[in-house]
Amino acid sequence: MDPWLIWLIVAAVLAAAEIFTLTAALGLLSAAALVTAGSAAVGLPVPFQFLVFALVATVTVVFVRPLAVRHVLQPQVARFGVDALVGRAAYVVSEVTGLDGRVRIDGEEWTARAYDETLVIPPGKTVDVMEISGATALVYPRD
Repeated sequence: MDPWLIWLIVAAVLAAAEIFTLTAALGLLSAAALVTAGSAAVGLPVPFQFLVFALVATVTVVFVRPLAVRHVLQPQVARFGVDALVGRAAYVVSEVTGLDGRVRIDGEEWTARAYDETLVIPPGKTVDVMEISGATALVYPRD
């Protein structure tokens, strides 16, 4: 079997293993094996193929992996959808109880319930959105 084909198989196996581990290390080793397969295809002798693999693997794992891990672990900068409404202020349009009510959040009317089911919040009060459950805002009055 040709050496370039063996390196190609090694690259495929490492790529498949990366899918299950999600560590980025095996994916980078797969890339190194792919580069080595290319060098084997142009006729580089086997000892030099191992040298190419070692160099590419070292460079990618030492320099590229930390960048990839840092990028993955960054906190999400912006919240989207209903997650963006949590923590916002709302205006009570109709009385809010533990069962029902209506509030206006950023110009849109939402069904609402009191976060503390024992509270009754009169119209005209400002409340904070504590949580969104389906299409209902769970709110708590501001003091």
